[in-house]
Amino acid sequence: MLFLCFSYAFPMLFLCFCFRVARRLKGRAGTKHIPILHYVAPSVWAWAPGRARKVARFLDHLLTLLSFEPPYFEAEGLAATCVGHPVMESNAEKSDGPAFRERHSIAPEASVLCVLPGSRATEIARLLPVFGETLKRLVPCFEELHVVIPAVPAMVGRIESDTTNWPQPITLLRDEKEKFHAFAAATAALAASGTVSLELAMAGVPMAIAYRMNPLTAWLARRLVRVKYASLINLLLDYGAIPEFLQKDCRPEPLARTLETLLMDAPAREEQRAAFAKALAMIGQGEEPPSLKAARLVLGHVKKPR
Repeated sequence: MLFLCFSYAFPMLFLCFCFRVARRLKGRAGTKHIPILHYVAPSVWAWAPGRARKVARFLDHLLTLLSFEPPYFEAEGLAATCVGHPVMESNAEKSDGPAFRERHSIAPEASVLCVLPGSRATEIARLLPVFGETLKRLVPCFEELHVVIPAVPAMVGRIESDTTNWPQPITLLRDEKEKFHAFAAATAALAASGTVSLELAMAGVPMAIAYRMNPLTAWLARRLVRVKYASLINLLLDYGAIPEFLQKDCRPEPLARTLETLLMDAPAREEQRAAFAKALAMIGQGEEPPSLKAARLVLGHVKKPR
């Protein structure tokens, strides 16, 4: 018998549940040992590093998404393996940019800016006004600039309403299947911090990352979070390859300056793409799929003689 716990889709909810079950299994007296594996590491590198010691007491093996995570747990005697990030299986890099431009009447030589304000109402409410003001500063420099906003279905109406006064028409994508095709057509992107930065990196889209959170949440985060960057690409590389504009720095002026550089300067775009390649190689790009790697590791434990 083997117990495998998985906490990716709803990390905090399932993490608490899985760890409670794992502790009970570990502590059962009079039973033979049940190997306990956990898929997706708690973010001890971001906050609460002491948790690595706690989980090492009741887990036998930890499967991580990020290459820098295993050492935190191995230092506490817990075997840990980076299997890679699930975004590697998204096929974000296998889309048709020219066909997207043709469908949406965008000239081959025109600049395309993908705007991604997040998938939650609170993110959109905080970021869309800033993004709109940013575009007002870009339009005079780019008469042929096309703005594309891929939206989750639940937020289409909200985004459509909030962008009516933007300085030029936008292409609002209602079909989620179009998102990666839009990435393939994009010259650059302005995105909320999140997993989308990995998808953009896979598609080779240079980007600027922006984020604002509730002031109280931000105050707590400054005191608890122990990392220098918000973007996973920057965290993996341990330097600021992607410009980040967080909280008070999330303002139209610096965002517009950075995007102007990315839209006009081909070497700046190539510099980001080179950084993407290094970071993505650290989380499984070019290797067997992370899900297959994880399955092999689990089967290895199943087949081990007890």
